[in-house]
Amino acid sequence: MDDALFLDPPVLEDATIPGLPNHYRGKVRDNYDLPDGRRVIIASDRLSAFDIALTAIPLKGQVLTQIARFWFDATRDICSNHVLEYPDPNVLVCRRLSIMPVEIVVRDYLTGTTATSIWPMYRSGQRDIYGIHFPDGLRENEKLPATIITPTTKAFEGGHDEPLTADEIISRELLEPRQWETVSRLALALFARGRDIAAKHGLILVDTKYEFGFDADGAIVLADEIHTPDSSRYWLAESYPRRFEAGEAPETLDKDFVRRWVTARCDPYRDPIPSIPREIIAEAARLYIEVFETITGRSFDFPNPAVPVLDRIRANLARYF
Repeated sequence: MDDALFLDPPVLEDATIPGLPNHYRGKVRDNYDLPDGRRVIIASDRLSAFDIALTAIPLKGQVLTQIARFWFDATRDICSNHVLEYPDPNVLVCRRLSIMPVEIVVRDYLTGTTATSIWPMYRSGQRDIYGIHFPDGLRENEKLPATIITPTTKAFEGGHDEPLTADEIISRELLEPRQWETVSRLALALFARGRDIAAKHGLILVDTKYEFGFDADGAIVLADEIHTPDSSRYWLAESYPRRFEAGEAPETLDKDFVRRWVTARCDPYRDPIPSIPREIIAEAARLYIEVFETITGRSFDFPNPAVPVLDRIRANLARYF
């Protein structure tokens, strides 16, 4: 890949379009609610970690939208999703849902760098995490005895995700028991499908986050994104056993590359975060594209660098104004 594509590319940091109604800016996506119940979601190139937008990664929004598209198509037989159409490489038009106040995180390995990850908790001495008991003697990046669900609160308006147990979800009436049972079953089935497909392409799906919502009839629908490098960890399967035995970090294909660079230099929850160098941003862009091509088996469709990304998106969304 040409370095110029990553070191000085068009970057979509702000996807504000004044002609579209009801704008809500999330950490990564800009959302617009149409009067007819549809939602327009534009994936920017912002990279969010540690509950803030760290930087912008060239082409990331397009990669996220297209990987999620692949996975939505590959899992629609397991769970219905909110997708209606894709009018632009960075844009999804979907059904507007009532978003579930619980995020469902599924994990197969003892790893992570964020405050809600199980490895930092385990390393600090905790053994009962998310209502699950962990034995002594486990190592970082070790495969867990069984796949687990570690739910968190759904943070809105810049809030922070907080760990939950299944009992807390029910006792706090965040979900009804039947809803929790259904969403847990769906999440585990989605993860199993993702793990199987990833394995066929030489990848380990380590963990992932799912967001679900309720449609007008109260049915549970998969929302947001699925199995992208932002919502999931991917490791290279071939080198994992050797690197684990040597006590080395796995080779990754996800945004953990940037998170690890930050945590090696500061406590991102307490300290000012240093400026991320251009070469780290360029490498992150390569990783995003590599995971797209590895998972889908398709070549990434680079956009025309002469056309500003937001201008192209506005043109492709003209019928929604």
